[in-house]
Amino acid sequence: MQEAFYCVYLDRKNHPLGRHLISLGTATSTLTSPREVFRGAILSGATGVCISHNHPGGDPAPSSADIRVTRDLKEAARILDIDLVDHVIVGDVNADPLKVGYFSFHQQGLL
Repeated sequence: MQEAFYCVYLDRKNHPLGRHLISLGTATSTLTSPREVFRGAILSGATGVCISHNHPGGDPAPSSADIRVTRDLKEAARILDIDLVDHVIVGDVNADPLKVGYFSFHQQGLL
């Protein structure tokens, strides 16, 4: 299993316009940048994006790299006037200490 980073492009009512695999990484990491995330959003005319990636190890708690990428994407979204609606990290409910199986930056008040 490897990390995969996806972006869902949203219209002004947060209905999905499409999704795109931004990058496919290794068992422990994947790379992304604002350029890759927002290229598709601009081309599709999206007014918002929701990004997501998985943690193959199962624990969906964000790493320092996840927090840094989210902060960078939030700043790029602000400049482009595109809403960063959420960043969801998907894990395994059995490996999650909270037994939820995912982590939402929006739900945690970090977006």
